[in-house]
Amino acid sequence: MESGVGMRKNQTLICAPLMADTVDQVVELVHKAKLKGADIVEIRLDHLKSFNPQGDIEKLIKECPLPTLFTYRPVWEGGQYDGDENSRFVALRLAMELGADHIDIELKAAHEFNNFMRGNKPEKCKVIVSSHNYDNTPSAEDLGNLVARIQASGADIVKFATTATDITDVARVFQITVHSQIPIIAMVMGERGLISRILCPKFGGYLTFGTLEPGKVSAPGQPTIEELVSLYNFRLMDSDTKVFGIIGKPVSHSKSPKLYNRAFKEDGVNGVFVHLLVDDVPKFFETYSSSDFSGFSCTIPHKEVALTCCDEVDPVAKVVGSQHGASGIGSPLAGKLFIVIGAGGAGRALAYGAKEKGARVVIANRTYDRARELAELVGGQALSLAELDSFHPETGMILANTTSIGMQPKVEETPVSKEALKYYELVFDAVYTPKITRLLREAEEVGAKIVTGVEMFIGQAYEQYERFTGLPAPKQLFKEIMKDY
Repeated sequence: MESGVGMRKNQTLICAPLMADTVDQVVELVHKAKLKGADIVEIRLDHLKSFNPQGDIEKLIKECPLPTLFTYRPVWEGGQYDGDENSRFVALRLAMELGADHIDIELKAAHEFNNFMRGNKPEKCKVIVSSHNYDNTPSAEDLGNLVARIQASGADIVKFATTATDITDVARVFQITVHSQIPIIAMVMGERGLISRILCPKFGGYLTFGTLEPGKVSAPGQPTIEELVSLYNFRLMDSDTKVFGIIGKPVSHSKSPKLYNRAFKEDGVNGVFVHLLVDDVPKFFETYSSSDFSGFSCTIPHKEVALTCCDEVDPVAKVVGSQHGASGIGSPLAGKLFIVIGAGGAGRALAYGAKEKGARVVIANRTYDRARELAELVGGQALSLAELDSFHPETGMILANTTSIGMQPKVEETPVSKEALKYYELVFDAVYTPKITRLLREAEEVGAKIVTGVEMFIGQAYEQYERFTGLPAPKQLFKEIMKDY
């Protein structure tokens, strides 16, 4: 387990939000957080089922081996506390007096809390004044005004959390973070806001939140401490770190960050590779156009649109309509009947590749018109997906699935019945989560050779890594990382 100690290129803290029913459970979680590599813990007093302020806060501070942040979040700001404000303020003041390192008070309550404190703030304790927006991310101007209001309320540290309706919302938050004159915590909630949490050190954020376990989050979209430290090399980021990523929708299943971040670390490349849940590709490229954002891979369903956004396109990719190599299949194709499922970017790549190697190409697609369009381009035949089960003019055919059918979480789906697979000599599936899809499992059961999407994934990763970094791809390392998938 990473202890979080060792090489560190930034001051951004990893804060573990701790939510439990009892004080003893919180103490247990604190020690877990330290082991996992957290720098600080957020103790959520509003989650305690029974709470005796004096005794409980004293115990928590005494038994906590890490710096503390006490939050007593009311229902009206997304928390669990629904009592009166005076009792809440008394508990927060106690935390300050008993030695808490930070307390969090909401902007809406800050003025009242300041009056309550009458300027008697213990020197050691930093006051975080926070604002949460669970609907959207305001304009840059509105965010700037919000930060000014939080500062004016006497905050030692500014905190705001907004909600991402689009990944481009995060860019405005980065802009505010990097220009802030006082320590700032700025998060964008939800899967589209994930990069706000991971790239905190690059833009100078005071802290980010990392959970002890997947799913046990205090706000939507929080990664785990382990992911931050081990997957994203959080400690190694600085303002010069280059950002790379995989654009897709869905995208969280992609293993690319595992592959690239490990290789970046071993090769000493100052880069980080992230998941990018993108809805609008041109808007994404327009927004993240600075040299900080250095290279992207692209997956379903954005390959063809991404191609139209490029200033320069590899001539082969231009013909194919997608930069997706057909490196997975090495069998002699001349004269073979090669059936491609899917008429998107990867389908085009395989159809052209197979045609070039002398195969007779058939395109099967859910919408017949798309299949016909591609079939005409490659001089092949078109089928609707529904016709595929009864299509077997000969045996020894080759099948390549380039759609997302059978991908997690819908692992029980398959584009072709097991019965029909008897007519194929080789079956390839571009899906690589899971590695053995239902299609491949059933193909193997009826005696066909199978080629997994992992092989294609690794093949294209070699070239991308070299383009991204200018270094030779660590082929052995890539194979080793992917052998468990």
